[in-house]
Amino acid sequence: MTETATPDDEARAEAQTPRSLRSLILLLTAGALFFALFVGLGIWQLERRVWKLNLIASVNARVDAPPIPAPGPSDWPRLTAGNDEYRHVKVHGRFLNDRETFVKAVTDLGGGYWVMTPFVTDRGFTVMVDRGFVPPDLRDPAKRARGEIAGETTVTGLLRMSEPGGAFLHSNVPADDRWYSRDVAAIAKARAVIGPLAPYFIDAERMAAPDVYPVGGLTVISFHNSHLVYAFTWFGMALLTLAAMTYVVVDERRLRQGGKA
Repeated sequence: MTETATPDDEARAEAQTPRSLRSLILLLTAGALFFALFVGLGIWQLERRVWKLNLIASVNARVDAPPIPAPGPSDWPRLTAGNDEYRHVKVHGRFLNDRETFVKAVTDLGGGYWVMTPFVTDRGFTVMVDRGFVPPDLRDPAKRARGEIAGETTVTGLLRMSEPGGAFLHSNVPADDRWYSRDVAAIAKARAVIGPLAPYFIDAERMAAPDVYPVGGLTVISFHNSHLVYAFTWFGMALLTLAAMTYVVVDERRLRQGGKA
C-alpha cells in the first residue's frame, strides 16, 4: 500500500534540506544589514541622550542665572529656542492693561487662562508678558484689583518663544477671541499693538502674594528623556538579529554535515 505524503511531511523534509548557497548569502546579508541598522539606531539614541542632558543642564543654568536685560530689536534676528529659551530676563516699562488677552491654560491650580498683556518698555519696543494664571471666574480685572499693576514697573521672568497657530488639537480663532496658544504676533495684531514687537514673550515670575491673581511663576520646565531606554531597545534588536544569524549558520552547517555534530 502506497503512503501519500502529507503537507506536514513535506514541510519537515524541506526543513531538513540545506539551503542553496545563494539563499544563504541573501539571508545572511539581510541579517547583517538589519544588525547594522539596529546598532546605528542605538548609537544615535545614545548621542541624542548626551544632547538632551546638555540641553537640560544649559536650560537650568539659564533659569538660575541672575536676570539680564531682555533682548532688544538688534538681537531678535539671532534668537533661537535652543540658545535663548528660558533665559532669565527683565524689562522696565508699563502694562497696557486694557489690551490683555486670555489664553486657555491647564495648571496645577486647575483650568483657566493665562493673562497675556502687552508691555511697553522704556527701550522703545513692546513685549508680550504672560502675567500668570487666573481661574474662569476672575477674568474680569475688577474682580482681581489687588493684582492689577498701573504705572511703571519692572517685570522679571523667563524668555519664551512665541507659540504660533494654536495647541495640538485646537487652532487659535482671533475673530472669536479664542486662544489656545501664546501666539505673540497674532495676539498683538488682534489687540492693535503697534511699534516694534519682540518675537518672544516673558513668563513673569510671581509678582504678588500667593492669593493675588494673576498667579505668575508657574512655568513648567520638563524634558522627555527616554533615549537610554530606546538605545537598549535597538541594541536588544541587534542582539536578537545576531542570535538569529548564528542559529541559521549553525543549523545550515548541521544540515550540510548530514545531521552530525
